[in-house]
Amino acid sequence: MADVKKIATRDSYGNALLELGKLDDKVVVMDADLAGATKTAVFKKEFPNRHFDCGIAEANMTATAAGLSTMGLIPFISTFAMFAAGRAFEQVRNSIGYPHLNVKICATHGGISVGPDGASHQCCEDFALMRTIPGMTVMCPSDDVEARQMIKAAYETQGPVYIRLGRSATPVYHDESYKFEIGKGEVVRDGSDVAIIAVGILLPEAIKAAELLQADGISARVINMATIKPLDEELVLKVARECGKIVTVEEHNIYGGLGEAVCGVLSEKFPVPVKRVGVNDEFGHSGLGDALIKQFGLDCNGIALATKKLL
Repeated sequence: MADVKKIATRDSYGNALLELGKLDDKVVVMDADLAGATKTAVFKKEFPNRHFDCGIAEANMTATAAGLSTMGLIPFISTFAMFAAGRAFEQVRNSIGYPHLNVKICATHGGISVGPDGASHQCCEDFALMRTIPGMTVMCPSDDVEARQMIKAAYETQGPVYIRLGRSATPVYHDESYKFEIGKGEVVRDGSDVAIIAVGILLPEAIKAAELLQADGISARVINMATIKPLDEELVLKVARECGKIVTVEEHNIYGGLGEAVCGVLSEKFPVPVKRVGVNDEFGHSGLGDALIKQFGLDCNGIALATKKLL
């Protein structure tokens, strides 16, 4: 993982929007006074008549996007995860989810890696909130290549989609030959003693954790589970049968996210021991993103330690 280029997935989002805008004039973008931070300003510069700044009025933006979608447009709405999933939850549920409208909710600044913005902006509840909405697809990319493909896949999918994107620049480990598919996990590294299933920007940490474990004679399989809903149940059950133990890794509360989605499948179909590595039912606080990841035990050392304890 050394000496690889780093790109924030929010930058990937802006670049993917620009390409979609060139491809289809039905694509419109809405933002809540954060175009610079969410990177939708890239789209705005090229297509000013199809970019709408709704101001600090996330609920109104969400409901307006629902209306635009009924006219055949394909709205991408953007703000921080705390506001997209939290502040506008009622509008997401009732105006987008209930009528199953074709709106794409792309939320940046998710998780504690937001850093200095502090607990009020470090949303670690969005997976849980969005998973509970019937028919909502919930995804989170691990790097630039996957993020750009994920935005394209969301555009090609009919119905509501929630995508969490990161603030910090993170390693790009996929090459352009990678093919993302909604609802399918990816085996990143093979192993037989334990499976580490990770989502989002913590995937590189999971890979490094597997390398640390290998040095101690532990063979860890690493899975990139970029789609949280619909979950790749077939892959989860496969690694459970072949590895016998599972560790889930997410920059999210251990309640309601990837870990619980995995446990839900296993408890019904093939119970095995599971350790959920994530934010342990607490709020974040202000600090540097990398330091917070380490402090909350979400870095490679924390993941490796949790895996050893499970074994």
